[in-house]
Amino acid sequence: MIDIKLLRENPKKYIDGAAAKNVPVDIQALLELDEQRRALTREREDIRAEQKRISKEIGPQIGKLKGELNAADEESRAEIETQLSGLEEKPSSLKTAIKKLDDSIAAIEPDWNALLLQVPQPPDSDVPVGQSADDNVQLRTWAPEGYDLEVSFADNRGFEPKTHMELVESLGLVDFQRGVKMAGTRHYVLTGDGMRLHQAMLRFAFDAITTNHGFTPMSVPVILREECMVGTGFFPSGRDQAYHIEESSRGAGHDLFLAGTGEVGLMGMFSDEIIDADQLPMKMATVSTCFRREAGAAGRDTAGLYRIHQFEKVEQVIICKADQDESRSWHADMISIVETLLQQLQLPYRLLQCCTADLGSKNADMIDIECWMPGRGDLDENKRPTGNWGETHSASRLYEYQCRRLNMRYRDSDGNTVFAHSLNNTVLASPRILIPLLEMHQQADGSVNIPSCLHAFMNGIEVLEPTQAPSTT
Repeated sequence: MIDIKLLRENPKKYIDGAAAKNVPVDIQALLELDEQRRALTREREDIRAEQKRISKEIGPQIGKLKGELNAADEESRAEIETQLSGLEEKPSSLKTAIKKLDDSIAAIEPDWNALLLQVPQPPDSDVPVGQSADDNVQLRTWAPEGYDLEVSFADNRGFEPKTHMELVESLGLVDFQRGVKMAGTRHYVLTGDGMRLHQAMLRFAFDAITTNHGFTPMSVPVILREECMVGTGFFPSGRDQAYHIEESSRGAGHDLFLAGTGEVGLMGMFSDEIIDADQLPMKMATVSTCFRREAGAAGRDTAGLYRIHQFEKVEQVIICKADQDESRSWHADMISIVETLLQQLQLPYRLLQCCTADLGSKNADMIDIECWMPGRGDLDENKRPTGNWGETHSASRLYEYQCRRLNMRYRDSDGNTVFAHSLNNTVLASPRILIPLLEMHQQADGSVNIPSCLHAFMNGIEVLEPTQAPSTT
């Protein structure tokens, strides 16, 4: 959530920011509501001040008259009661006026708050302007020694590659039919070495970030209140992507939602808290099951393990002091960690600077990492894919956007409470990461070599050999 004070001071910045992100929000309507709300609030406070003044001024008079009333004879009582009524009428009318203003403010606030939650964080000034993901800017690429990204996989390795769909079938790693039978489209069952490889990837990434990079291991709920989804910026715009558990209809006090990333739980646990500044930066990592409805068009490039409803992800989150230079530094560090892991896995990748339209509402800046997947892309004359990049990671810099929504603060050196900054990044998401792993490490005989960094997590398995896929009859 943005700072309404900053919006009042410089509305053009936020109007332009929303336009650059292609986020439809009526900021002018918000400002008009805000002015109405502020005017009503000022009027209410003025009346409260008057109420306090009058109470102080006439309170003793009322007390005196009540005392006289008790001792008055029948003849004097009517006059005293008239005086009392006159004195008490003014405070009563002020109380009624305050109640009316409270009701007017309460009527405005739902629309005011709804619009405020929709205002996106303006992109950083160095983010490239663009209209879609097609306008993202490639920063750099990396490939293992001896692999040339300028030529085809076949030219590099001397044989035509299989797609991950073909590989998981021949290697007996995934049962899509039974997954669909149990849960519908975009579900799957990892079988045998497929499950082993999936777990090995997660353990490799989680061990690396917690042991080598000092991130605190955390286990957080993935079934969360709506407040956590709103606070982390996934609602309201991403509500259609979340699975909703309607607990309130069964007598519970609130509904629940399945989280699409461990970030929601890691951030939500500190909502409405003042963090000890000495604890910052807080570096946390979790591995959790993630759920996404992934509404959108189906196609060859989204088939198989690429776009699914349930997966596991190692997530890193940093909460740091409210300093943009510090946030930028941590952002670079998080990306560097992932690059190191991908290099250990010997997977070609590229870094993309996301343009304004691809940032989403919450991000000031976002870097995507895409891995090379030989089984994606346009088809050649033999109806075989020519390869393409596929997104596997995303690193976000959010400044105070999430912490303001979550009311997450710390005390600075002057004792003032300040909204912290937050960052997050995908360390590794599986089984999507299995796509480039299988396709890039396949051999001409249909086997797949396991990168050496995973051997310790694979119970000594170094090569996956073709086998009979599990029967679906």
